[in-house]
Amino acid sequence: MDGSHDGFRDNYFDVDYCDSEPIDVGSSRQKLPVFRNVERTENDNGASVTQPAEGNPVVDPLLRLTGATSDEPVNVPTTEASDSTFRDGSDLHEGKYFNTKKDLKRKLSDIAMKGNFEFQTRKSNRSLWVIECIDPNCSWRLRASKIVPESTKFVIRKYVGVHCCSLLNRNANHRQATYVVIGEQVAPQYVGVEKGPGPKGVQTFARTKLGAQISYYKAWRGRKHAHTLIRGSPEHSFHILPSYFHMLEKLNPGTVTRIEVDGESIFKYLFLAFGVAIRGFRYMRKVVGIDGTFLKGQYRGVLLVATAQDGNGQCYPLAWGIVDSENEDAWTWFLTQLKEVIGDTDELALISDRAPSIKKTISTVFEKAHHGACA
Repeated sequence: MDGSHDGFRDNYFDVDYCDSEPIDVGSSRQKLPVFRNVERTENDNGASVTQPAEGNPVVDPLLRLTGATSDEPVNVPTTEASDSTFRDGSDLHEGKYFNTKKDLKRKLSDIAMKGNFEFQTRKSNRSLWVIECIDPNCSWRLRASKIVPESTKFVIRKYVGVHCCSLLNRNANHRQATYVVIGEQVAPQYVGVEKGPGPKGVQTFARTKLGAQISYYKAWRGRKHAHTLIRGSPEHSFHILPSYFHMLEKLNPGTVTRIEVDGESIFKYLFLAFGVAIRGFRYMRKVVGIDGTFLKGQYRGVLLVATAQDGNGQCYPLAWGIVDSENEDAWTWFLTQLKEVIGDTDELALISDRAPSIKKTISTVFEKAHHGACA
């Protein structure tokens, strides 16, 4: 045996043990034979040997745990659940500050998920938050309040980070694993990517990274919340459309943008053609294809597009529009905006499918251009 193992052995036995004391082992209560007054001697080979003083029994570590003697068979009792004490593993302490109550809640939810325990709110208002472990016999608890009534900052006033609850109360399917918390944790995985993980991927993330078991529906809501955090909500996107179009026209000379709203100022139609595309069209073949496709977002709608063709036979994006559906009113509005961009001459040809609304609208808006239908 090398020196490192000898050192370990010496360090293990060189302990001044107290006298025998009763401890709980499973369902039985027994006294453990222990020793003290350790003596160090040398064997026949000159090696250092540690042994207990005379009159004190040498007890194997496993025997000490079970209370058995060296002549008795070792039987380590097992139980389905038992009480134990552990810390939540966090860096929280009394006097720690958080910018908002929301930040404090997010921190505690993360700690609870990783520690596989639940907590419940005892009292909560705008200036106070008191929580405790879900087990009424557990000592874990936290009390936080505003620094001053006018501030949004919260400070931990009292904190007991030690759990003494039963293992039966610790589980991975707990109330702190809300879709909001899951969404905030998984949100970075949607930055700079087209799709990101689906609901099943979010379930896997929650299980492996957060230690939480969540349902498919909660994973779907968490994914949706993550999208909102990274990309913004659809309502916000519609709200900033005027500002976005203003900047496009300012930074891209010649760009044409239009927004149509109804009588209640609710979005109805949209048209966009970049100035560089408009200027380049004069060098393209005077053939424009128009079509529409369904949008699958929260508010649905239809995306209309007009494309030309360059000298190499490649598609040349010309204009885009968003409308409620492919009807005569929507096509009339879109083609009217397109006519202002490319004009109307007998050298122009428009290609579309055989939808009746398109055929009727083209003949009304483009009086000189020719119309062809796809097979």
